[in-house]
Amino acid sequence: MSESMNQRTLIELLYGKGAHANPVAAVQGIPSQLARHTLEGYPHSIWQIVRHMNYWMDYELRRISGEEPVYPTHAAESWPSPSLVLTESEWRQATVHFTASLDRLSALAMADLEFSNREVKPTHAVPGQPSYSALDVLWQLAMHNSYHVGQIVLLRRMLNHWHAEAGDTW
Repeated sequence: MSESMNQRTLIELLYGKGAHANPVAAVQGIPSQLARHTLEGYPHSIWQIVRHMNYWMDYELRRISGEEPVYPTHAAESWPSPSLVLTESEWRQATVHFTASLDRLSALAMADLEFSNREVKPTHAVPGQPSYSALDVLWQLAMHNSYHVGQIVLLRRMLNHWHAEAGDTW
């Protein structure tokens, strides 16, 4: 696969093309009271999922830039507490941050080959762990986000708040 095709495919995945829902559309138009609502049998709200994705995008963007953020000891550290109160302003900030992070990832995906191949230090030393390039990390984020955007779409459907403008309805 050519580099430009690889970059284009990555950007399409980041923004939800083909079988992947558009992540920006998936979080737009949701009032904060619905974003913080949890459904019986499912552990997270839409807001918690968006904050979780923001956490990992921030984390990986820092790694790509050469920083060495501390890897969380437990997965729970990357999820906001369900007891936190969510205001409309905080929800709006979370979605703006989400969109801005996608834009930053997209810009990095378009970076030159030298940048894309640059090694990113592992999150924690494990003997035999392979090194990853910046492009590898971007692909991982695209897949991580796709997984969680699917959860958001499902929650929106279950909450009767999914609409055709946000993506496929079949």
